[in-house]
Amino acid sequence: MSDTQKNDLLEKVTALAKRRGIVYPNSEIYGGIGGFYDYGPVGVEMKNNLKRYWWKEMVDKREDVVGIDGAIITHPKVWEASGHIQNFTDEVIECKKCHQRFRTEEIADGQKCPNCGSQEFTEPRSYNILFETEVGVLENAKTKAYLRGEACQTIYLDFKNVVDSTRMQIPFGIAQIGKAFRNEITPGRLTFRSREFEQWDMQFFVHPNDMEKWFEYWKEKRMDFYKSLYRKQENLRFKQHPKDKLVFYAKDAYDIEYKTPWGWAENEGIHWRGDYDLTQHSKFSGKDLSYTDPRNGEKYIPWIVETSGGVDRTLLMLLLDAYEEEDLGEGKSRTVLKVHPDIAGYKVAIFPLVSNKEEIVNKARSIFELLSENIKVVWDDRGNIGKRYRYQDEIGTPYCITVDYETLENDTVTVRDRDTMEQERVKIVDLDEYLS
Repeated sequence: MSDTQKNDLLEKVTALAKRRGIVYPNSEIYGGIGGFYDYGPVGVEMKNNLKRYWWKEMVDKREDVVGIDGAIITHPKVWEASGHIQNFTDEVIECKKCHQRFRTEEIADGQKCPNCGSQEFTEPRSYNILFETEVGVLENAKTKAYLRGEACQTIYLDFKNVVDSTRMQIPFGIAQIGKAFRNEITPGRLTFRSREFEQWDMQFFVHPNDMEKWFEYWKEKRMDFYKSLYRKQENLRFKQHPKDKLVFYAKDAYDIEYKTPWGWAENEGIHWRGDYDLTQHSKFSGKDLSYTDPRNGEKYIPWIVETSGGVDRTLLMLLLDAYEEEDLGEGKSRTVLKVHPDIAGYKVAIFPLVSNKEEIVNKARSIFELLSENIKVVWDDRGNIGKRYRYQDEIGTPYCITVDYETLENDTVTVRDRDTMEQERVKIVDLDEYLS
């Protein structure tokens, strides 16, 4: 891909995402609302596949991690205890000419306003990025509450319940995928920075003496996860938080970053949280959240290794990683999403060669029904075969199966590979094994 293509890669992916039903701007018929997006028919399948992929790696394959699904709204004191009401802030400056607002970190000294070119800005001001809401039905009896600014707090709130209701013993983790909300000043770059988003979190509770061992373990484990997803592994790196930039309760923190068209960007954070969270919630709630080891009777507040990443931004980065424009020669080209097969919205597309021959259509339908028992399959009988291939390439479908006249004679079909475009005749009875 040339430098010019790299520069407009985000624009091309954004256009493709809308055109092919991956991501839509929210409320577009009303002019849209910044920082909110909807997932279309293809996108919702991809996002669900991505969440399943994470859950399988983090929960299903492990004996030491369990999952929860916490509520979006919690008791208001949760956010007092966590420090979000006091400290969950961004610094904002405003252009004096066009009144556009920016996060302070987005405008370097001497830089012009990206909107109008002015160099005059107000002094930085802080504001809290929690979304406020109210709980209750009577105007004079409503309670102020907050949409959660991060998904992990419910894990700490449910720590004692999990210990009491399961046979989990430290070290163990609690995992969750859930919505979070931040009133961002300048949302942008499609779903990279949005106001409503999903996070995957796993909080791993350990004995204080074992913290360093588990912190290093989860660093490498999480990097291995992203290496399994992305094709261009050279675009992945660790970035350690500078000691003077760490939150006060953290001893260490690393981001797993991906090299995007706009530079290195955070995919997930691995944080040394210590005992801060459980200690704070014990203090504010008055409940003892310490852990007693059933093996030796030792009582202590567990320390926590956090792994926390963005589902939406990971999917965006996967689209950037997968997007290719290929020259096929003779003036022909194709756009293809070479996305991980487990994340693709559909694993297989079924094509009846012609839609007006009943025997071929019925045979194709029977194959659709057979395969859809185990994998996500899409039916496509629109236009000629070449156009169908191009459509499926653009949404990242790994395999296309064409049912033709030869199928009626010998029960074989043509299977076409997305990445190589090679075609092979395969017996229908062998399709499950072939596709797996």
